[in-house]
Amino acid sequence: MITREIQLTAQIAGTPTLDHFAVATTEVDGEVLVRTDQVGLAATYLELMRADCTLPVPAWQPGQRVGVAAIGTVVRSDSPELAVGDLVQSMTGWSEYSAGPAAQYTKLDPIADPGHYLGQGPTAYYGMADVAGVGEGDVVFVSGAAGGVGSLAGQIAKCLGAARMIGSAGSPAKVDYLVNELGYDAAFDYHDGSPVDRLRELAPDGISVFFDVVGGEQYQAALQAARPGARFALCGSLSSQLGDAAERFPMPDHAEARARGVELLPFSCHHTPDQIAAWREHFSTWLGEGRFVYPQTAVKGEIDDVPQAFLSLLQGSYRGNVSVRLS
Repeated sequence: MITREIQLTAQIAGTPTLDHFAVATTEVDGEVLVRTDQVGLAATYLELMRADCTLPVPAWQPGQRVGVAAIGTVVRSDSPELAVGDLVQSMTGWSEYSAGPAAQYTKLDPIADPGHYLGQGPTAYYGMADVAGVGEGDVVFVSGAAGGVGSLAGQIAKCLGAARMIGSAGSPAKVDYLVNELGYDAAFDYHDGSPVDRLRELAPDGISVFFDVVGGEQYQAALQAARPGARFALCGSLSSQLGDAAERFPMPDHAEARARGVELLPFSCHHTPDQIAAWREHFSTWLGEGRFVYPQTAVKGEIDDVPQAFLSLLQGSYRGNVSVRLS
């Protein structure tokens, strides 16, 4: 079958633009054919588009389809495992249709909002519960707290028993959103004054856990405000990825952290089935108990609109987990 997909035209060295993407026509064929209904967006994808990618997976190459998580409907199947009409999830990326072996697709239970399956909960849960080991009494700081990972990470920490949750965001509206809708105890706009001063004000006894998706100045602020023995779960460093090389923050100085007695715990966003299952189990329980809010933005559009939605995500235009629902 002929389908349209989004391909990378050139690996990104500075600020990403629409010129880095192209809509291409290609043929797909396999045991199962799936119509893509919704694709997930994540800031992590930017790193995979760079020639100097630091993730433990191969970077995307020019002419290659980009994107990862997608949800779709089976429209043709030669497999006894999947039937026409089944809702499935895959890692097939930004395309109108995909095809392949049945094992490439995970059958999902139909739910009112399938977009929940595209969220970055496995990353947030694994980072908070398994990497940082958040528990009773922890004072936790999350950078980029209104984004896809951060908006879940703070709530997870609360559910795990953290005593105080502090988040940073890029606008007063997002700060209000963190406190009044997501249950953060305090939050600040990182544009409003020195982040280290704000953090010391909001956590006078220091933080014991830092969940970082931004890096840069906020990482340095957390380092200055950390208690001895604090755990830093390093999920990403967006401030070191955006902009031209001269404008990007340097990667964090890990030697200083070790000198301060801070435990650095970088982790990958590639998850095992067990990690995904753990997240879904806890998410379902907490949601049913009314202890959790699922923050998301669903953008409606065609496959052509996905690159612009991705750039808007990088610019901080959305809140929560972001996906594009293909019409």
